[in-house]
Amino acid sequence: MTQIATPEEQTKIMQQPDPSKIMQIGMGFWPSKVLLSAVKFKLFTVLSAQSLTAGQIKENLQLKTTDRHVYDWLDTLVSLGFLQRDGLLETALYCNAPDTDLFLDKNKPSYIGGILEMSNSRLYPFWANLDDGLLTGQRQNESRSGSNMDFFRELYKSPEKLQEFVDAMSGIQMSNFVSLAHEFDFNNYKSLTDVGGADGFLSIQIALNHPDIHCTTFDLPPVEPVAKSRIAHFNLSHRIDVASGDFLKDALPAAEVITMGNILHGMDENTKQEVVNKVYDILPEGGVFIAIENIIDNDRRKNTFGMLMSLNMLIENGEAFDYTFDDFGRWVKKAGFKKTSSLTLAGPASAAIAYK
Repeated sequence: MTQIATPEEQTKIMQQPDPSKIMQIGMGFWPSKVLLSAVKFKLFTVLSAQSLTAGQIKENLQLKTTDRHVYDWLDTLVSLGFLQRDGLLETALYCNAPDTDLFLDKNKPSYIGGILEMSNSRLYPFWANLDDGLLTGQRQNESRSGSNMDFFRELYKSPEKLQEFVDAMSGIQMSNFVSLAHEFDFNNYKSLTDVGGADGFLSIQIALNHPDIHCTTFDLPPVEPVAKSRIAHFNLSHRIDVASGDFLKDALPAAEVITMGNILHGMDENTKQEVVNKVYDILPEGGVFIAIENIIDNDRRKNTFGMLMSLNMLIENGEAFDYTFDDFGRWVKKAGFKKTSSLTLAGPASAAIAYK
């Protein structure tokens, strides 16, 4: 039989810490999936053209559930701030919130939904196995069955998965690359190599903002046509070269500046050091190495996204991890770099910079 709390006990309960944060985070996969499903269905792209009723949205997206659950889905997006609404239930008109319209309309160049698309199709089910990853220290992605596959080479065999992955990387780094191109003075340098450059978006941003620098984007061979197409779209083929190879095995294209966006975090510590050493060896005296990552604060208390990304590296690569600026400083000092600095970029991301 349920016990009834006395007035004194009720007062004590009322004075306890609020459990709402525990519930919000513990059930965080609920709102996450609501947003990811909206991105998958291109809801925000549909609503970028005009406001629609729930019935019109249901018909447009070919949803077969009840009207009530469509209202629930859309109104959850309203409560989370992704949609705005005028009216209620069948009379309501829905439209995008300003930030949603800017970043999640697939027809806009500012679209960052690629990482959310990949999160929905790949990462969401893999993160259900985080507990197994912590218990075993093993990857929990496509290689979870025990195969020793090369993740990227397997991924790049499928043009569709390759494009999804490249779009995801561009989406998560877009604001960072734009910030770096504006905040770092590339005018002092004549050449740059972006290692793991995917579709060349960082090179494109730097070339657009610094007319005297020549860039090379370097990635695995299957990425080359994707990069060439993206670069040609910006009419920059004469200023950005596309080179193919494996940066772990092949020589890096020489340049005065070498950049890596979300590359180092995908390796274990020994491999990180080997790559940093390799960068140092190819750079000329006075050259610069820039790592663009979700650098974790040295006290490891503030950059939650950076630590979550590090757990994502457990899911994807086993012993790989994200790192602090002090970690970066230790590796580049061991390689021989003279000094370091950092540059805050967009959101939780930073550029860790080492000078030879």
